[in-house]
Amino acid sequence: MSLDGFQSYLCSQEGSIFKPKHLDLHQDMSQPLSHYFISSSHNTYLLEDQLLGQSSLEAYIKALKRGCRCVEVDCWDGSDGEPIVYHGHTLTSKILFRDVISTLKEYAFKASDFPVILSIENHCGVGQQTVMAQHLSKILGDTLLTTLLDGQVPQQLPSPQELKGKILLKAKKLNNPEDCLDGTLTDEVSDEEAEDAESPSTGKSLNVGFKKATLFLKSKLSKELSDLVVYCKSVHFRDFEHARSNAKCYEISSFSEKKAKALAKDEGTDFVRYNTRQLSRIYPGGIRAGSSNYNPQEMWNVGCQIVALNFQTAGLEMDLNDGLFRQNGCCGYVLKPDFMRDSNTQFSPDKPEERQGYKPLRLSIQVISGQQLPKVNQKEGSIVDPLVRVQIFGVPGDQRVKETPYINNNGFNPVWNETLHFDIHTPELALVRFEVEDHDKASRNDFIGQFTLPLTCIQEGYRHIHLLSKDGIAIPPASLFVNISISALT
Repeated sequence: MSLDGFQSYLCSQEGSIFKPKHLDLHQDMSQPLSHYFISSSHNTYLLEDQLLGQSSLEAYIKALKRGCRCVEVDCWDGSDGEPIVYHGHTLTSKILFRDVISTLKEYAFKASDFPVILSIENHCGVGQQTVMAQHLSKILGDTLLTTLLDGQVPQQLPSPQELKGKILLKAKKLNNPEDCLDGTLTDEVSDEEAEDAESPSTGKSLNVGFKKATLFLKSKLSKELSDLVVYCKSVHFRDFEHARSNAKCYEISSFSEKKAKALAKDEGTDFVRYNTRQLSRIYPGGIRAGSSNYNPQEMWNVGCQIVALNFQTAGLEMDLNDGLFRQNGCCGYVLKPDFMRDSNTQFSPDKPEERQGYKPLRLSIQVISGQQLPKVNQKEGSIVDPLVRVQIFGVPGDQRVKETPYINNNGFNPVWNETLHFDIHTPELALVRFEVEDHDKASRNDFIGQFTLPLTCIQEGYRHIHLLSKDGIAIPPASLFVNISISALT
């Protein structure tokens, strides 16, 4: 092989840090939905912030093309009898519900054949709920799943493989018809509704009564809309003991990031077990009016499947999301580790050493050099002073950050030749983020590029890391050259 050929090999997919096999669809897709992490969007209709931002069909198209498999729709009564979608009681612009559903029909399966969950936050009266049901049925047709796959009450959720090409509705559902003859649903206010009601971003209040410290409301629910909910019935979460005794696999609860963090900290193992049986959805707190994101890793650590992020907001959190879902053909579904699929698991993110099959690893990264790093400042004569920061995201004991020194005035071919070591106790959940920054003595360092991937997808040996922009777009030919070694930790 010639020198040019060897260089081409090193820069090819085979020479990449990402295992080529893991880029393809390679995981078992026949397990229950609750056994997968699912790429999920929050307030999908927004292109910007939660107060003044534009609502747009383009936001749905972008999310779906990115592999998102759970999108959200906030539905309100429109003035002309047509339901609208926007962030209620704010100055965000409005789009028609029927147009959102038409967009979903066209783009749902462009990036992936696996099921899309349509999460409905319903603020409409019964009349326009019925209109919603009519649009869903007419526009989506057979794509919308409206009946049980086998006609039997499920003991576990169906698999992504069984649900290929289907759209599932996540919404509230009436109980037995004899219990709700007038279509009135007496239900506890969901965590999201309660938080939204008190959110400074909406400026609204919810006038409901308290009963035994639990928030209740009487809401009218259209039977036509209720009948379209099959495997994703929205219910209020009480506690893990109640869920073990009473919850059905097709019931799904939503948790604010604050609530989820508290449960993960105080009842981590119970949360992991809960997530082996049924789906949980996590959403950003109401204070995030600017559409900022929370760290999704904390939620994945306890097996939460639908960790909804603001896809319109670039940054670290979306880098982690893209990094996790870059594997398995970018299909939007990633099989959870085996210890997060066992309903009797002993796994706790805070005590990973107590689980069965505990095998910690040492990750050694020799950061050798960089190639053609882009300028941060496009002014003539501008030169970067690059450094490489490596971050480990995973269970609390695995969180680490290490970095190289910076190189003065060389973005073309900087050489560091620095080796960084990381001890990782739960490699199955660890994400590794490589970030290149322009060192600045007087102020905060400037971002140059990054690449994030699961530890389980890393190829050992001499590898190239092809850097991405802040928006997750490739910036060729910018790359890092590294030498990776992974060994058992003794």
